[in-house]
Amino acid sequence: MGDIPEFTTRPELIGTFGMVASTHWLASAAGMAVLEHGGNAFDAAVAAGLVLQVTEPHLNGLGGEVPVIAHHAGRGETFVLCGQGTAPAAATREAFAGLGLDLVPGSGLLAACVPGAFGAWMLLLREYGTLRLRDVMGYAIGYASRGYPLVPAISWGIASVAELFRDHWPTSAEVYLPGGQVPAPGSLFTNPALAATYQRILDEAETASADRDEQIEAARRVYYEGFVAETIAAYVASADVMDVTGQPHRGLLSYSDLAAWHPRLEEPLTYDVGALTVCKTRPWGQGPVFLQQLALLDGFDLVAMGPGSVDFIHTVTECAKLAFADREAWYGDPDFTDVPVKALLSADYAEARRQLVGAEASARLVPGAPDGRPPRLPEFATAAGHAPRAQASPSDPMNPPTPQLDPATGEPTARTGGPDRAGDTCHLDVADRFGNMVSATPSGGWLQSSPVIPGLGFCLGTRAQMFTLTPGLPATLAPGKRPRTTLTPSLALRDREPYLAFGTPGGDQQDQWSLLFFLNHLHFGMNLQQAIDFPSFHSAHMPSSFYPREPQPRVLDVESRVSPAVIEDLRRRGHLVNVRPPWSLGRVSAVARRNGMLYAAANPRGMQGYAVGR
Repeated sequence: MGDIPEFTTRPELIGTFGMVASTHWLASAAGMAVLEHGGNAFDAAVAAGLVLQVTEPHLNGLGGEVPVIAHHAGRGETFVLCGQGTAPAAATREAFAGLGLDLVPGSGLLAACVPGAFGAWMLLLREYGTLRLRDVMGYAIGYASRGYPLVPAISWGIASVAELFRDHWPTSAEVYLPGGQVPAPGSLFTNPALAATYQRILDEAETASADRDEQIEAARRVYYEGFVAETIAAYVASADVMDVTGQPHRGLLSYSDLAAWHPRLEEPLTYDVGALTVCKTRPWGQGPVFLQQLALLDGFDLVAMGPGSVDFIHTVTECAKLAFADREAWYGDPDFTDVPVKALLSADYAEARRQLVGAEASARLVPGAPDGRPPRLPEFATAAGHAPRAQASPSDPMNPPTPQLDPATGEPTARTGGPDRAGDTCHLDVADRFGNMVSATPSGGWLQSSPVIPGLGFCLGTRAQMFTLTPGLPATLAPGKRPRTTLTPSLALRDREPYLAFGTPGGDQQDQWSLLFFLNHLHFGMNLQQAIDFPSFHSAHMPSSFYPREPQPRVLDVESRVSPAVIEDLRRRGHLVNVRPPWSLGRVSAVARRNGMLYAAANPRGMQGYAVGR
């Protein structure tokens, strides 16, 4: 049984005015500045989200997407804001078959969906914020024009694709290889083209109207119907871009796709656990897999097992395999398919599935049959011959090997002296003194996976790689459909009031790492920082959501801070354990509100996340 740590890498913040936690200290600081200037949590989230587009271009961008879960205290409303763009009208299975492709590539232009992040941020600001457009956009414009210090991962990311930029993506080389060289970690980096794009959006919006709400709507139109959309469409229609297939391809996204798209407000899916109601996205995201794991684990005495114990890790891992198997068979855009969410989250279904958890690590991917409906899996999930990854040895934390980023897989995948580790995106959480709370996971538009659009300074996303080309499945590619994304912010209510907002980058690991944090806090009484700092683990058993979509049966990654005896016992149970460096798995941040006090914590892993507040 693991002991609850008394030492934490940083304090759990406590105050009454406001809290912001994110994956980059500059975004957290910008969000806090907005709160200090009289803004609310929604204003702060928009400012922080736009700053992340500038300061973490390897993890998200102005061409990416964002799901948001939030609570507005004045309206008593908990809502999901879907900033996930849809597949282009020309994105059909036949179009990819005509190119000889059985998977949507993870890089280039073919995988671009409509960029949803900017529209979502504008809707959040207009409907729930209080400040004007200039008040929240100024931080991102300032960092893009005057510069920000590069975190090492950005330099590593640029270095990993420098030859691709020089040989095939000259527009990216122009922005990210100043003077033809990879910029050094810690150096001041500017993106004048991106700054000019933000500034022109702001200028045209302010010219259109003096009214606050009309300005914000004008900014959205400038992006999706004005010069931004026109520039994107012209580039996609004319550029043959090298991608992960080794061949150049022209994209499918058009001006009409951009002009027709709007972000959406939706009700969250919920699941009650203890005194809390956990809110997640609908199955166009992987959020329900978090709720399915909670339902499965409800039949086990986790408290008796103890945090970090072999029984706890084994049980959580085996339940994750079952929930993620259902994700592959059943999740997709509910506008296009009947996803049996009610059955998937029912107590009877969880009880039946729970019987599949045995004493040994399962090597199978076994979706269930909700409502008696037989499951089907995509072809990449049923293909045989995927060899497990070799076991990794812990690295010296005082002299870690140089991470590298693999540009072929879309979402960045860092390597730390061994096999691949799940990559990152961004996350932010905000709580204000008015009782509002926001959780958001911006992503997409990574500098490694798609070339910079000339004159705009940002890249398109590659989220369509999450579709399957196997016909007749919930996640099968179709025009106008939302891909089943991995992005999955979380918000928990207590007595219908916001209690906890949390989330993490990490692709398929998001609803594993954030689940561990939640269980540590809920069942073992850890404060936010203790729950974040506690040794982490995740399964790689399920098919990856990213090209080339490979599963790693029975593979289990654990931090080296997990007890050696526990690791050996896990191996005896059949888990193929990769021992990772001691602080390498997870990027959770969180804010909380209880008894009139506000709390926040952020992750030390990666050495850039930070929480601020007072």
